[in-house]
Amino acid sequence: MLIDSPLPQLDRLFDYALPKDVGEVGPGMRVKAPLRTAGRVIDGYIVELDVEPDATRTLSEIESVVSTVEVMPERLYRLARKAADRAAGSASDILRLAIPKRQVRVEKSWQEPEPCAPPSSDAVDRARAVTAAYDGLDAVLSGSGRAAVEAIPVLQDDLPGWALLLASAAALQLAEGRSSVLVVPDYRDQELLLSALATLVGEDAVVRHDARQTNPDRYRAFLRTLGGAPCVVVGNRSAVYSPVQAGLVAIWDDGDPLLAEPLAPYVHARDAALVRQEEEGSALLIVGHTRSTDAERLVQHGWLQDVTAVRRVIPQVRLSTPQELEQTGQRVPSSAFATARAAAAEGPVLVQVARPGFAPTLVCATCRAPARCAHCGGPLGARRRGAVPVCGWCGRSANSWRCGNCSSDQVRLASSGTERTADELGRAFPGVRVIVSDGSHPVQHVDARPALVVATRGAEPLASGGYRAVILLDGARMLQAPELRIAESCLRWWANAASLAAPGAPIHLVGVDGPVARALATWSPAAYARSELEARLPLRMPPTTRVAQLEGLPASVRTALDALAQIGIAGEAVLGPLPVGDDGRVRALVRFAYAAGQSVASTLRAAVIADAAQSRRPRGRPRVSLSVHLDILEPEI
Repeated sequence: MLIDSPLPQLDRLFDYALPKDVGEVGPGMRVKAPLRTAGRVIDGYIVELDVEPDATRTLSEIESVVSTVEVMPERLYRLARKAADRAAGSASDILRLAIPKRQVRVEKSWQEPEPCAPPSSDAVDRARAVTAAYDGLDAVLSGSGRAAVEAIPVLQDDLPGWALLLASAAALQLAEGRSSVLVVPDYRDQELLLSALATLVGEDAVVRHDARQTNPDRYRAFLRTLGGAPCVVVGNRSAVYSPVQAGLVAIWDDGDPLLAEPLAPYVHARDAALVRQEEEGSALLIVGHTRSTDAERLVQHGWLQDVTAVRRVIPQVRLSTPQELEQTGQRVPSSAFATARAAAAEGPVLVQVARPGFAPTLVCATCRAPARCAHCGGPLGARRRGAVPVCGWCGRSANSWRCGNCSSDQVRLASSGTERTADELGRAFPGVRVIVSDGSHPVQHVDARPALVVATRGAEPLASGGYRAVILLDGARMLQAPELRIAESCLRWWANAASLAAPGAPIHLVGVDGPVARALATWSPAAYARSELEARLPLRMPPTTRVAQLEGLPASVRTALDALAQIGIAGEAVLGPLPVGDDGRVRALVRFAYAAGQSVASTLRAAVIADAAQSRRPRGRPRVSLSVHLDILEPEI
């Protein structure tokens, strides 16, 4: 039996006896059982049934069978166990993401649906036409292969090419009687993928999996995936653990940070999919307009096949350098402005900006020092022209603000968000409607009428017929973020926006030059990912090596580092530990080769269990357990 507990020392199988009157019982069922400490009764799952060979051994009996539904099939347990072991975590933490809470009414009224009708011959032909546009993709799908696919940046029937690709691959699997798991970062992508699937397969064949569902709806969808009837599961990062017997697992835009699980053991959806493919032998597709460095590393090692279009489509990207902006002093160069004016007369024009709001940041009008909140030190911003500055951290209004550097009481706008950009463009384009799309004003679709659509990265609506022009602003500001993967992320944001353009429509990248700008202009994402890997290799930064983050009290972190030293992970492989927070915690980073992953993970897991099992802590000091996070995206010290 596997106990459902967050305590790492309980992450193992326990033996229990079955009482004679227990009734129907089998592997995968939920049960309640007594825990020997404190007389508690806890939840758990039956993993396997066997006969105890030692008649003298006394076993505690399970308390009750909660449900006779086998919610944890053997394949789901194996996946959770392997994914947890790779991340030095607990299997129960992953199963908590995969198995929703029981809904008694739903379970009692549930009836296994009739198998859905396979896709029509016309739908199969259309799906084959989509996959045939990619060199070698059909062989990957039919031979349970693994591939990194560069999606064609086109719109077809007002649907993005990547969504049609994933839907077509799933339709072909469904036609062969196999299920598919399609994982996307957020609800926008999910809605687009569901629309693409609606053109190829029946509604009864699609199973949604996302956080917006009510608990009964999510449990109902989960029960559907437990049955033997093939289906297509579409959802966010935790959908990768769907218990269907999958013939295909596909991930869209694996570089999106939303696919990184924020809960322990922090397994990225891409890594879970890799473990699942190796365990189940399904086909695996990692699809994107750009290539993450993680996927490119796998391509370089031959683990993923590189799949591109038979006939590549290269968007018409035009570059304007920072020097051009400095010479004119304008945010939008004259060439991009002229393009937007001409295109806005014919249809919608997309303008991508870095941030939402009116003016996300303010500076002193006299000395240009950042305007800070007098209460908490947070950055001040403006919600509209002439408005009282408001702190972005605590939300307080700065009615009598004065600069701490020169005592001036005047501020000026330092950046333009969606609303300020919309205000400026609205005056420059009289008579043209302006649409804002960001986190506070989400817009899914716009029609083909003339419009200026101002959107933050990732919030760009789909335009009917595609955008007649795309203007990418604030690129230089985006690249200034102090993140290891910021250039990689910028290329992904810009490429995803460029893919929304109509065929042949101009795309202006404003104020950016260098390798990342050239990669967008030449549409060579794989080559750029290779160059990024080459640059990170001497620095031993991810993903060229695996990186683990250890955090806890100094003694706990030191004990874990000493244990790693026993297996040869020491010296320059360790960065830190350094203080973090104000409760005495420290943090250290450990870099290690992929070949050492199993030994490092097991060593760190043992250290976490030993630390958690300690019953004594220094008097007056709060309990701070050792935490371990493997494969962190952004190393911090």
